Amino acid sequence: MKYIFKSLLVFTLGACVFACKNKQESIRPTLEAITASVYASGTIKSNDQHEIFSKVNGVIEKVLVKEGEQVKKGQAIIQLTNTAPQLNYENAKLLANYSSEHSNHEKLTQANTELEVAKLKLDNETSLLDRQNKLWANEIGTKNELDQRVLSYKNALSTYNASMLKLNDLKKQIEFQSKQTEKTAAISSSNLLDYIITSDIAGRVYGLNKLQGEMVTTQQAVAVVGNANQFYIELHVDEYDIVKMRPGQKTLISLDSYKGQVFEAVVQKIYPLMDQKSKSFKVDAYFTKQPANLFSNLSAEANIIIETKQKALTIPRTYLIDNEFVYLTNKEKRKVKVGLMDYEKVEILGGISSNDELVKTAQ
Repeated sequence: MKYIFKSLLVFTLGACVFACKNKQESIRPTLEAITASVYASGTIKSNDQHEIFSKVNGVIEKVLVKEGEQVKKGQAIIQLTNTAPQLNYENAKLLANYSSEHSNHEKLTQANTELEVAKLKLDNETSLLDRQNKLWANEIGTKNELDQRVLSYKNALSTYNASMLKLNDLKKQIEFQSKQTEKTAAISSSNLLDYIITSDIAGRVYGLNKLQGEMVTTQQAVAVVGNANQFYIELHVDEYDIVKMRPGQKTLISLDSYKGQVFEAVVQKIYPLMDQKSKSFKVDAYFTKQPANLFSNLSAEANIIIETKQKALTIPRTYLIDNEFVYLTNKEKRKVKVGLMDYEKVEILGGISSNDELVKTAQ
C-alpha cells in the first residue's frame, strides 16, 4: 500500500513538473518609447586622409620620415634617386649660361664695332658725294667721277644696312636662345623636384608603403597622410537602408578600443554611388564630442537613428511571427500592423491592443 502511494506521489509530481515546463510565458503589449535605427559598420578615418603618389617612376634613395610622425605642408617625406635628372638640369643650366647676353658680349661688341665703322664710312661717302655734286653743278670734274662717288656711296649704305641687320639679328638670336635655354633649365629644375615626394597637407604620416631601395611607380601609393587631431567615421550602409539616410541624423558609435562606451556623431555626407561589390553606400559621420585618443582605421559599429517615438504600443520582437502575425493565448493567430523596430521591440500600429495576451508559439 505504501509502495502504491509513493508511486502515485512520484507520478503526480512528475506530471506537475512536465506541465510547468510546457506552460508558455505570456505578455501584454506595453506603452513605451521606441527608437528605430539602421546598423552600419565603419572605420575611423583622419580628416583629409589620403594616399600620396609619386609623380615619376624611380628608386627610393632615402625615406625622410617615420610612421606616426607629424609633417608640415610641403615637407619632403621620400627622396628618389635623381642622377639622370640632375645631370639634365646641370646641362640645361650650362646652356642657359652660354646663351646669355653676358656670355655673348664679345659677339655683340664686334657687331657694334662693325656697325660703327660702316656708319663712319657711310658718313664719309655721303660728304664726298655731296662735294662732287656741287663740283658737277659748277661744271667742275667729270661725269665718271660723279658716278664713282655715287657708286661708293651706295656701297657704303649697303654695308651700313647689312651691319645694322646683322647686329639686330644677333640680338634677337641671343635673346631667343637665352629665353629658350632658361625655360629648358626651369623645366629641368621642375622635373628634378618631382623626385622629392612631399606632403600636401600639415598632418601625420599614417603609413609608409615603401622602403629604401624599392622601386616606385606613379600607379602605387607610397604613403598615407591625414589630419593629426580630427577624425570622422566612414560608415557603410546597406542598399536597403540608404533611402532612410538624411544629413543631420544622430548616430551612436561603439569602438572595440572603448568597450562599454558609446559616442555620439552626426551624419554629414551621403555618397550617391553604390559599391557594386559590397552593395553598400558610403556615409560620413562626425563626432559631436571626439574621444580623447583615436587612431586611423580603427573598427567602428554604428546605429544611425531614423525615428523615435516616446509613446508607442510595443511587444518583444520574439513574439512577432513572420513580421506580421502574433499568437494569442486562446491559440488564435492574428495579423498585426507593425511600425518602428529596434533590436528588442517592435511597434504595433493595429491588430491587437494592450488588453490582449500573447504567447510566442501556438499550442
